[in-house]
Amino acid sequence: MEYKIGNEKKLKDHMENLLKAFSSDMEKVGNIAELENVRIIYLGKKSFVSTILRSMGSLPRTMKPVVGKNVNLFRIEIEKNINLKEKELKSIEYEQKLKKEVIDLSLPGRCNTAGSKNILTQVVEEIEDIFIGMGFEVAEGPEVETDYYNFEALNTPEDHPARSLHDTFFVGGGMLLRTQTSPVQIRYMEKNRPPIAIISPGRTYRKDYDVSHTPMFTQIEGLVVDREINFGNLKWTLEVFLREIFGNDRKVRFRPHFFPFTEPSAEVDVSCNICNGAGCRVCKGSGWLEILGAGMVDPNLYSFVGYDPGEYSGFAFGVGIERICMLKYGIDDLRIFFENDLRFLKQF
Repeated sequence: MEYKIGNEKKLKDHMENLLKAFSSDMEKVGNIAELENVRIIYLGKKSFVSTILRSMGSLPRTMKPVVGKNVNLFRIEIEKNINLKEKELKSIEYEQKLKKEVIDLSLPGRCNTAGSKNILTQVVEEIEDIFIGMGFEVAEGPEVETDYYNFEALNTPEDHPARSLHDTFFVGGGMLLRTQTSPVQIRYMEKNRPPIAIISPGRTYRKDYDVSHTPMFTQIEGLVVDREINFGNLKWTLEVFLREIFGNDRKVRFRPHFFPFTEPSAEVDVSCNICNGAGCRVCKGSGWLEILGAGMVDPNLYSFVGYDPGEYSGFAFGVGIERICMLKYGIDDLRIFFENDLRFLKQF
């Protein structure tokens, strides 16, 4: 709609008529949508106010102040009434919404679920308590190791065939992710003299991934060094540990094996509780699960730490925590420990 601007009196008369029409329209407004329609009519792009303001450039210089002042007063009056009406309508809508809502005070409130330690942490702490009760100390070391501590000082030089048994993650510069926690034992012996009885818990890394292997896994390795230590001491220590962690109903067996840092060496198996020894995919049909490796410390290792092999002897062992969890709780896939499935984690 086009508005022709005459003199000031005609402009004021026109705006008074518009205000009357506006008041009439406002009385009919019953909700926010209807109020928005009124706002568009009186303040929108095609409204009287917008049309006048767009034509200000063509007005005589003497008319511009008069028209500008009156139109702005008109616009302010319209906006004030629309804003007041908007607050009134929103207040009414809010009250109506509250009346419709029903709160059942008998319903329980929302609560936060309490967290708990991961199953691996729980079992590590349980194992630590068992060995501390037998007089062991807990020792820790770095996860990023040197080739020297991870292999060479453990009687595994660069050309040793046993290195092929470890699919190692190398990080460069002679550094690697440790494949076992045995390096902690070398570091500890460098700084301490016998008698020694330690366990070293921690994460270890190898390139392997299936139902019974993961690229990262948790180990606890143990070391005892003193005068007159023999294989009988090793066997007794492990049998006590396995009875404590699994109970007396689980069968245990020792099998001759080879490790470059122990001689003689043995692998220790526990009967598979998933199939009760009948054979399944976890135990690969044998009815047994390898739980740890152990043996008497090879005298060559003492040369790296300055011990006299004629005076001292010792034994060492390594325990896979995930394997223990599988046997203890009947878990049939090692990978589930690292998938962060809350349904699994909440069971423990």
